[in-house]
Amino acid sequence: MTKIAPWETPLARSEVDHLVGSLDLMRTTFRWKADGLDAAGLAATVGASTLTLGGLLKHLAAVEDTTFSWKLAGQHPGPIWHPETWEETHSELLAAGDDEPAALYAVWDGAVARSHDRLERALDGGGLDQLVADTYDDGSHPSLRRLLLDLIQEYARHAGHADLLRETVDGRVGEDPPLDWRPASGGPLTWIRAY
Repeated sequence: MTKIAPWETPLARSEVDHLVGSLDLMRTTFRWKADGLDAAGLAATVGASTLTLGGLLKHLAAVEDTTFSWKLAGQHPGPIWHPETWEETHSELLAAGDDEPAALYAVWDGAVARSHDRLERALDGGGLDQLVADTYDDGSHPSLRRLLLDLIQEYARHAGHADLLRETVDGRVGEDPPLDWRPASGGPLTWIRAY
């Protein structure tokens, strides 16, 4: 029997398990690509782009907190974020050059842990079909399912960026983390669902 990594999407489970499992896989893949780097590694760029792994850690932390607080429940995502000004400036979302590596890993790890808890509570309280607080211009509200799919797509895009950036830093390549991988920096992956 083939051993399956704890972050792998389940083979045959419920829709919720497949969606959350897919998100966990994308989160883990991104975190593996960004793991264990010093300030120089987190600040490395590719070509003309200013995108960095440190910036992506911070950006995805903001997306996590915003998705499962602001969009889900209409609550402010916390004192470190200012989504009310993000339309005018995106500097807060990708500027990480002055942040220490430990702080960047901690902000991402903390945001994912909070998102995991908020998502679990929302799923228990109404499932995927419930409408969330986020409102579109026409007054309609997306479902929790749509919010979850949007976050999976966000991670999929940025996991591709992380592939290129990490290969530039030290040559790390690969689609998935090794089965025995655990983060060298930051905290453990306590948010992964057990199937």
